Amino acid sequence: MTALAVRQGSPDARVRTGVWFIGARGSVATTATAGCAAIAAGLHPPSGMATETPPFARSGLPPLTSLVFGGHDILDCPLAKRAEALAEGGVLPHGLPAAVRAELDAADAEIRPGGPLPGDARTDEELITAFAADLAGFTRRHELARTVVVNVSSTEPAPGPDDPRLPASSLYAAAALRAGCPYVDFTPSTGLRSPALAEAVASCGLPHAGRDGKTGQTLLRSVLAPMFVQRALPVRAWSGTNLLGGGDGAALADPAAAAAKNAGKERVLADTFGAAPEGEVHIDDVPAMGDWKTAWDHIAFDGFLGSRMILQTIWQGCDSALAAPLVLDLARLLARAHETGLSGPRPELGFYFKDPDGGGSAALADQYADLLAFAERLRGEA
Repeated sequence: MTALAVRQGSPDARVRTGVWFIGARGSVATTATAGCAAIAAGLHPPSGMATETPPFARSGLPPLTSLVFGGHDILDCPLAKRAEALAEGGVLPHGLPAAVRAELDAADAEIRPGGPLPGDARTDEELITAFAADLAGFTRRHELARTVVVNVSSTEPAPGPDDPRLPASSLYAAAALRAGCPYVDFTPSTGLRSPALAEAVASCGLPHAGRDGKTGQTLLRSVLAPMFVQRALPVRAWSGTNLLGGGDGAALADPAAAAAKNAGKERVLADTFGAAPEGEVHIDDVPAMGDWKTAWDHIAFDGFLGSRMILQTIWQGCDSALAAPLVLDLARLLARAHETGLSGPRPELGFYFKDPDGGGSAALADQYADLLAFAERLRGEA
């Protein structure tokens, strides 16, 4: 029995929670699955996980040891092999894939083929039905109290107004609703926001949160932009550049996908300042960087008596390692929300997103206060 398979008689044996990743063999899902196993086994501390800090201690969140992983993916590379590649790239600690091999293999056995793949003749309805059946089977096999679906797949272009079919992200989202699963969209893809799903979303009675995880450049913007407003320093221009590789870099080399990604980045500034300042964000695919990313911002602002000033920031990090603790947080928070009977968009989770469901302040400090209030609410529902 693995570290993540709950032992009979343990405190966690009564209730287990499923985490179903869309993009289950991608870097973020692999890092989250391996990381959860490492933390549950006491091999590493839960760095980056707000839900493992004192304010959440009595909120009734499912323990990390109770999480069971599965998912959909269009790739067939074994999860353990993906983890080894991430370790070679410095994303995972050396030796960790071998230490949690049993947990990776168990999760890999629960990954089902995604789609639609080229040549797949199934209709949207047939795909949704198949994906929902995968979710129901996973929940049933493991006798889970609930399963939270988390989309961490590559960014897709926004669909055109005349596209005859739902985008893949919306097929998975529709399947989650049909299977009665809370849903997290950690990507800027369409997902639940397709007009075709509006009625189903409104009537599903499920909690959901999204979209587009806030891990690096936008996280910093959500801290700095309010600072300029609070100090009455007019921002004249805010430009940025992202250099990244890996699957995300390749996906965002598509201008349409990059446009979907940048929309969330721009929203933080527009919401804070009332209008987006001059400047754009450029995303460049640099395959040699692998899973690492460099984000640079150039901010031009006015000081006292119109003095011209500039602030520049450089953020260098690994998106997978930044995102993994956030998706684990979100899965636990949404599972608890579902357990307490909450439904609909959860704006209290805007702390984690560039473009949060339900709106709210774009300032990180305000979002953190909302998150702490949510933790208190979940505690009161116990």
